[in-house]
Amino acid sequence: MSNDPYALFADFVARKKLKMTPQRRQILDVFLAEEGHLTSEELYQKVKADHPGIGQATVYRTLKLLADSGLAKGVEFGDGAMRYEILYGQTHHDHLICEACGVNVEVVDPAIEQLQEEVARRHGFTLTAHKLYLYGLCPECRKKRA
Repeated sequence: MSNDPYALFADFVARKKLKMTPQRRQILDVFLAEEGHLTSEELYQKVKADHPGIGQATVYRTLKLLADSGLAKGVEFGDGAMRYEILYGQTHHDHLICEACGVNVEVVDPAIEQLQEEVARRHGFTLTAHKLYLYGLCPECRKKRA
């Protein structure tokens, strides 16, 4: 596997009998430069700011290709919007999500990971993947409600 996300994506689109167009590369540039979780519309707005000639449909299709290639992953935080985060080069993490303002925090906790493995084993499962979203109120929203 390549250590270069551009080479990985180019190989993926070539296997799909597609081309690594300048537009796809520019969309990949913008996506990789972002931190956090973007909806397809948010990514489109960021791409459009730097590359006004790239259409919304091109951004949406490229985002799907990024997810299919393993460079991006779709996450849902319970508000009806699909967001995408960079998957390539990242370690597994879970999410804390504020139900009031939507802020999310990525967390890694070895004790939680171990507990999930133990629960799966007790039920005869071998885990292949998992998602953990913990919902509550962030410190700022708790202050506002007090």
